[in-house]
Amino acid sequence: MTRLPLFAAWRLARQSGYDGRALRGDIAAGLTVGIIAIPLAMALAIAVGVAPQHGLYTVLIAAPLIALTGGSRFNVSGPTAAFVVILLPITQSFGLGGLLLCTLLAGLILITFGLLRAGRLIAYVPYPVTLGFTAGIGIVIATLQLKDLLGLTLEASPQHYVDQLRLLALALPSAQAGDALVAGVCLAVLIAWPRLVPKVPGHLVALTAGALAGLVLEALGLSVATLGERFSYSLDGISHPGLPPMLPSFTWPWLLPGPDGQPLVLSFELLRQLLAPAFAIAMLGAIESLLCAVVADGMTGSTHDPNAELIGQGIGNLVAPLFGGITATAAIARTAANVRAGAFSPLAAITHAGVVLVAILWLAPLFSYLPMAALAALLLMVAWNMSEAPHVLRTLRIAPRGDVLVLVTCLVLTVLFDMVLAVGVGLLLAAGLFIKRMGELTGTTSLRHGRTDGFPDLPAHVAAYAIRGPLFFGAVEKALGALRRFNPEIRVVIVDISEVPLLDMTALAALEDLLHEYRRQGIALILCGTTASVRLKLRRAGIHRLPGRLHYVRDRGQARNRALHLVSETTAGEPAG
Repeated sequence: MTRLPLFAAWRLARQSGYDGRALRGDIAAGLTVGIIAIPLAMALAIAVGVAPQHGLYTVLIAAPLIALTGGSRFNVSGPTAAFVVILLPITQSFGLGGLLLCTLLAGLILITFGLLRAGRLIAYVPYPVTLGFTAGIGIVIATLQLKDLLGLTLEASPQHYVDQLRLLALALPSAQAGDALVAGVCLAVLIAWPRLVPKVPGHLVALTAGALAGLVLEALGLSVATLGERFSYSLDGISHPGLPPMLPSFTWPWLLPGPDGQPLVLSFELLRQLLAPAFAIAMLGAIESLLCAVVADGMTGSTHDPNAELIGQGIGNLVAPLFGGITATAAIARTAANVRAGAFSPLAAITHAGVVLVAILWLAPLFSYLPMAALAALLLMVAWNMSEAPHVLRTLRIAPRGDVLVLVTCLVLTVLFDMVLAVGVGLLLAAGLFIKRMGELTGTTSLRHGRTDGFPDLPAHVAAYAIRGPLFFGAVEKALGALRRFNPEIRVVIVDISEVPLLDMTALAALEDLLHEYRRQGIALILCGTTASVRLKLRRAGIHRLPGRLHYVRDRGQARNRALHLVSETTAGEPAG
């Protein structure tokens, strides 16, 4: 009986030898990553159209669950920027309740992926596809931050990128100097801090500097929009600014507000509408989490269990929405920081959730003073980092034209339409290019005409060829077409297929057609050097030995002797056989 792939990360950590030094490393890493996660979780929740506390609830619930049940020792999960382009339209169309219900469905899909052992399939996503859609996501996120970065007042909240650009351009006269100055201060700190103090995360430093700059500017008479002005919560019938300083409570997602502010009505039609975006969330979550695990493995020399990681991600996304958490997945930036800070086991990710718990219970009132422009500046840096502009430019410069086409197509489709379409089209383009390249590896060459590796002494009634490469639907016509073009006096054709590693159904059907054609013309076919797997496929297809018409031989020497024998029988007027 196959063991359910759960708690694999803990088993891997225990096998590596857990001791006091590892415990200290986990605690230090958890504290470091927790500090990074607090502002990012709030900013990303705002970016997807919900209140900032839902980002903190995601870390609080999903991160420890995924760490406990997942397959990577170092992955740190929570809200990530990659999901913004998928989750924001869901929030706009279905409200908070719809977003959480969609996340719950995505969790079920991720668990199914893990149970079906689909973790290894993510490795087949080509690099240009991944780079293209992540760069496109970075561009979209950066564009979305311009509103709060400059304090713009927009007339509407369009879903399409071109409409967003148009409205942003029209709103430029409404820019607020205070918000722009706060954003400038935060960006300056975020850019300079890693160069000055590389070991200390600059996120909270930048937000603190932005908050102080906002207070100074307010004192000077320049207005600065803050989180407390934008968001509020109700307690005992009284409205309070900012975030609620309390733990989340259990609530079914469909009881939360929909797009009209009223609770959703759970129905088959609602689930049908949410199924496609839920599948998109699951696919992106699987790709992001497993890529993150691969990056962590490369940094540490460790290994991960991809199926366990998918199940862990599914459990986290299944439970978190029941407590107000939005979609979670492993974040490369936080995971890399986790590794660099000395993490050894999933305890680091659990500790980082504990830091967020402390922030919710004791620091929530202070978050009300955070300028919206500062949070926008933080996400702008996240967007720049995830866009990987240097890698994109290098790929455009050195990659084959086909890969450049895939990258540019994925990037443009992600920006102008959506990531699901971009990945689908990108995979189709990449598959087409792969088929074309594989087809180019397959070819048929004549083994006569003075070739030293051929049959220089065969009589004129014998043709000899060698096929090299896989015989599949993309190469069959090219490879077998040459076997139909020869002089009418040819009575025997030798085909060396010792370098054909595989045959597909298209190739088997084409070979049967070739045999029928040879039979009508009275031509015998000798197949030379068939491998065991190719021979088995030919037998299953019913392509057996036929005396005088189809022969199998081990090597070219036997092929030459058999051909001479068949020719001598034919020229002597005897029936071939």
